[in-house]
Order: sequence, then C-alpha cells, then structure tokens
Amino acid sequence: MDDLSKSSMKFFSDQQLCFADILLPHEVQARIQVAVLNFLKILSSPDPAISDLPLINRKSSNSRLSEGILTDVSWIFLSHSFCSRSLMKANATKAFIRVWKVMEMCFEFLTQEKRVTQRELFYKLLCDSPHYFSSQLEVNRTIQELCAKDVVALLRCSRHSLGIMASSKGLVAGRILLQEPNQEVVDCSACGSSGYAISGDLNLLESLIMKTDARSIVVVEKHAIFQRLAEDHVFNQIPSILLTAKGYPDIATRFLLHRMSRAFPDLPILALVDWYGSATRTKDLWAEWTVVNFKFETFRNPAGLAILSTYKFGSIGMGLEAYRYACNVKWLGLRGDDLQLIPQQSLAPLNPRDLQIARSLISSTTLQDNYRQELAVMMQSGQRAEIEALYFNGYDYLGLDIGDPIGGTPCRQLHNRFLTQPQDDGGCGNQGFRIKGYWCCWLWTKMVPNVW
Repeated sequence: MDDLSKSSMKFFSDQQLCFADILLPHEVQARIQVAVLNFLKILSSPDPAISDLPLINRKSSNSRLSEGILTDVSWIFLSHSFCSRSLMKANATKAFIRVWKVMEMCFEFLTQEKRVTQRELFYKLLCDSPHYFSSQLEVNRTIQELCAKDVVALLRCSRHSLGIMASSKGLVAGRILLQEPNQEVVDCSACGSSGYAISGDLNLLESLIMKTDARSIVVVEKHAIFQRLAEDHVFNQIPSILLTAKGYPDIATRFLLHRMSRAFPDLPILALVDWYGSATRTKDLWAEWTVVNFKFETFRNPAGLAILSTYKFGSIGMGLEAYRYACNVKWLGLRGDDLQLIPQQSLAPLNPRDLQIARSLISSTTLQDNYRQELAVMMQSGQRAEIEALYFNGYDYLGLDIGDPIGGTPCRQLHNRFLTQPQDDGGCGNQGFRIKGYWCCWLWTKMVPNVW
C-alpha cells in the first residue's frame, strides 16, 4: 500500500523484519479490539471509508534468509512489503469478510478459554457463514492469510496464540523417552511401527520432558519407510530417533523437531527423502495452502528437497514464525551417488512440473552449492528415484538382522564404496557386527560425515 498511515490495521509496521509474537489470550483479544475500534473510527469519520487490510507479501521477493551468528541454524523471514485486501474489489470481497469472521471466531474461543483444530474451526464457520466458507481449503487459506500476512498489520501474533491448534500427523519412534505433564513416561522404542503420535498442542510439546541416548535424529519423508525402519528396530542398531510427518511437514512435527534440536544440540538431524520425489504423488492438505520456500508457490505437492528445505529453513507462507521451527537439517539421502544401487527400470522420468521445480530451486540465491549441484545432476539425468526403489535389493533391505559379532570387522568396513573418509563404527568397537540387513548398512555408512 502506498499510504499505510490511512490503514486502521497497522501494528509495528515501522520495523524492518516481521515476526509473529507469542501472546497470552487477553493480549490477542486486546489487539483484535484495537483493530475493530480503529476500523470503526475510520468508517464513522467525516470522510468515511472502509479501510483495506494491508497484508505482508508472501513472495520470494519479500523474503530473506537469516543466518544466526551464534548458531548454525538459518531461517526465512519476511520484510514489510505490503499488498492489500479490499472490500471494494469484487474478487476480494469474500476474502476480506473471511478474515474478519475468523478473527471473530478466535475472539470467541479465547473468551471461552478453548482451543480448536482447523477442522473444528471449519465446521463452526461453515454453520455460521455458509455463504463465505464452502470448503475446508478456504478456511485453511484464510487462517494462513490471517497468521502469515494479516497478523503483521492486524495483530502480529502466532496462530497458536489465536487458539488454533496444529493438526498434527507426525510420529516419533526410537531411543527417546517422552513424558507429558502428570503422565507416565513413554518409551518410543516400544511403540512399535505405529510410533508415538505427536500432539497438535504446541504448549504440550513445549512442556515435554525428553531423555535420549541416541546419536542422531533421522527425519523420514514417507510413513511407509518410517514404519519399516521402526518395525526392524533400526534405532537399536544405529542409536537414533526416527521422526516423520508422513510427507509435507506440519507445524507440530516441525515444532517438536525444533524442540529436540534445542534439548539435544549435539545430535545431528538427518533427512531421508526421495531423490527429487514426485510433484504429483502426495495430496497433502497442508501443502495445499502453505507456500514453500524457494518459489514453490504454485506447487501443491513438494518434492523431497522442498520437504527437507521446509524443515531446515521454514517456508515463505509461515515466514513470520519460521524462527520457531527451523533446524539445521542435513541431507542424508537419497542422492545421486545412491543410484548405483537402483536398477534402471526403477527410475522414473522427470515430468515438466518436476523440471520447473528444479529450475526454480537452482535459481534461488539461498540454496547452498552442494544442493544446487545435486539438482543439476537430477536435471542432467532426467530421472528421479523414490526411496522404495531400494527394495530392489530385497524386501528385507529396509530391515536388519544382527548376527554374531565378528572380531575385527567394524561397521564402517561393510560397505566401503560409500566411504569418503574414516567414519565412526557406531560404538561397535573392535568387535563390530555382521549386518545382514543391507539397508541399515547403507544408512549407517552415509550418516557421518557424508551429509550436507
């Protein structure tokens, strides 16, 4: 907007960087009340007008990558470049009203000291205002606009502060003990292939007591791969914590991973994703409305590298809160050097959308060089590989069977072609183990230090 001074919705717009505050319910309500009063003041002035809603732009041109001075974590943030939502524009009328309806509903929930999920909010809004909300997607987009754009000019607060809980689909398994307040300790290594379900309540996740003897955290893109690794108890052979969001990462899963990174700062976080993945494979509602970093605005289903980047940097769509979720995630695999394990018939050709995503990623000024080189290899090959392609080596490739110890054969010697420098033997000492599950061998030999 050219003249923000005429807006009734301006909070902190003199600051260069935009961040969403973590507020108490009464503080959120106070900001909503101020916004309403200012709106009515302009409407009832001698020169009455319906003020526009100034929204922070969620475009790559308005985003920056922040690099911590005392930390190795980087995250996306947004600057104060505005667009507007106007009641007077025919194509924006419904969107204008939806924002106010969601604010009204949030004010009501906060008054009642309740929290709601996105789905609960959708049905409430659908019953209350059916002319403005005809699908859950429209509610999701409205919440996104309110929390990622409008809140900067209107309220400057996080979605969780508004009383909206994250709809979590994430799971945890492996060598970590979790204890919720006044509850028994949960041993995630005993949760089976189903894992420990991550709560959508960020306050609960913040209060979790966590203990671990793991040596790494492995973020798994796909639920099926997570189940296979958990079922085979890979975390007992490679002391680790397994985590998945079943595709595109939701806020609760990202928040818990961020909490783990703070609680266990010495544990490397490693991501296992498709070698590029499919841009048409996953129908993820979160990905439908969350704008991914590196110019993924138009793509509903992010590729493996986009998923990794969201864990690592956050997204433009949630740029106001990215600092709360960003982690220093490394790319474990799949990568180009893994293709020698996969037969040609298991590879799929890159489709036009895949190539367009790759070009957008490569053109990003924030993408690190080794990621860009890997993307160049993908584009040159014209192919993509999914994690499941490793099953070519046998169904038990994703499993592992520990045999008798064999003297003088440390784990690092089991698959030397992956080794570029000496690696840790995983605590096996001079005895080592015969690993019959080839997958565990591949996973271990790549974990340290051949990750980015």
